[in-house]
Amino acid sequence: MDYINAFWIGGLICALVQILLDRTKLMPGRVMVLLVCAGAVLGFVNVYKPFQEFAGAGASVPLLGFGNTLWQGVKEAVDKSGFLGIFQGGFQASAVGISAALIFGYIASFIFEPKMKK
Repeated sequence: MDYINAFWIGGLICALVQILLDRTKLMPGRVMVLLVCAGAVLGFVNVYKPFQEFAGAGASVPLLGFGNTLWQGVKEAVDKSGFLGIFQGGFQASAVGISAALIFGYIASFIFEPKMKK
């Protein structure tokens, strides 16, 4: 059942974002920022954790999950370091994921031949 919940919740999130892209004049970058901010706000109001427990990877993999990860990192760093935690928490919480994306993207550029769009 976990796989089914992850599939339909993740698909629903993607479908809603696609509708948002198709029906509004928002550019993809702004929609991505909106998703990250929504994930952080949902984490702030303590709604994201029960949602993630129900949906599993369907909620933690999209950009909503990244926003929540940033929020959790900032919250923990503020509890530990005070005001300076605002600036360091998001970096510490997301460093592994961002580093992995950069490393795998670099490796993929060696395996496949990148081309510029015309």
